[in-house]
Amino acid sequence: MPDHTHAPEPLGVPTRRAAIRLLDAVLRRGEPLESALAGATRMIHGPDRGLAHAIAAETLRRIPDLDSLIDSATQRPLPDDAKARMALRIALVQVLVLGTPAHAAIATVLPLMDGGPRKLVHGVFGTLVRSGVLLPEVPTLPEAVALRWDAAWGWDMVEGTAAAIAAPPPLDLTLADPDATEAWRERLGGESLMPGHLRLRDHAPVQEMEGFADGAWWVQDIAASIPVRLLGEGAGQVLDLCAAPGGKTLQLATAGWQVTAVDSSQGRIKRLRENLHRTRAKAEVVRADVLEWAPAAPADAVLLDAPCSATGIVRRHPDVLHRVRPSIIREMAETQAKILARAADWVKPGGTLVFATCSLEPAEGEAQIAAFLAARGDYALGAPDPAALPPGIAPTDGGAIRTFPGMLEKAGGCDGFFIAKLVRNG
Repeated sequence: MPDHTHAPEPLGVPTRRAAIRLLDAVLRRGEPLESALAGATRMIHGPDRGLAHAIAAETLRRIPDLDSLIDSATQRPLPDDAKARMALRIALVQVLVLGTPAHAAIATVLPLMDGGPRKLVHGVFGTLVRSGVLLPEVPTLPEAVALRWDAAWGWDMVEGTAAAIAAPPPLDLTLADPDATEAWRERLGGESLMPGHLRLRDHAPVQEMEGFADGAWWVQDIAASIPVRLLGEGAGQVLDLCAAPGGKTLQLATAGWQVTAVDSSQGRIKRLRENLHRTRAKAEVVRADVLEWAPAAPADAVLLDAPCSATGIVRRHPDVLHRVRPSIIREMAETQAKILARAADWVKPGGTLVFATCSLEPAEGEAQIAAFLAARGDYALGAPDPAALPPGIAPTDGGAIRTFPGMLEKAGGCDGFFIAKLVRNG
């Protein structure tokens, strides 16, 4: 008698199972989506891995709206962590966002209901699809997130951010040679928002694109390029703290700075070295914890792209909507304050310290710098050079830079960042 114990799953089911694993990692264990990807997709490869990621990411963009649809078709709300709710989420997002035929979406989800309510899932899905339901054009943010951002920035910011996460963002490139901006725009297409920048809405896989292997550019959101732009052309020694995977290190090196890049993560340092090798940029790389390490002498400039909640990169990483809680924001802010206090002593008199976080939380930006300036009379906010900023982004009344995902809307948005240029008194 043949043994069917280990019979392969029907085509497409392993991919959906991997998507469920990804969502479980984010929603139940609080892991970043990208960190969970390797483990959750270890049994699938190539396009199937990409599809599992897409299903999970699009589900995370739309959970409140998906749940609203599901709850409208059940007599009693399913528990948030019920397997049936998760299966319905990924089945619906495939049909309503990814364009998967309804029969394929449900056929690849029902086998995941081992011992579960298959009839319920099939019935709810069928009812919703037959009624022609649609998701709203602008996603609904999780209530706790919307309330937090409304209190900090107002409802216009909440609506702008929600609109910005409706679809994956375009791809931004930073060019090693800003003078070649127009030449690369002609080669790769897209648009440029300022010298040294290129934005692509349609593109081949990054590693297959012209110029990647030659190190002519690297992927970097335009907002993420602003901290280095504020430092300008190379004018001596610079410490790039919490540097990996290295986008800002490459910017500094190609702008002529003598760079020491410091990071504590072995894996991220590996990527930093690979990026330096590919672009043939020069930097000294140090693996160390900046709360324990110190340079031999102060530098002309310090760039601190501090560890943070990363809520500002929600366009590309919608998992932050569901896993970043106030406790994480407080913990990150405390760490930032400790690093900033140390880094401030590593700047020569008359030198510059640029502090940046890819966060939408005031505690990791405005409040952080207000507390720092109150404690450090030897520092003051420096005026950013308007030429270092993309059109549509300007300093706040306080002199720092604050970007939101809803900015540059017509051009495709940008990441949320807080950036402060601090000058040490001579």
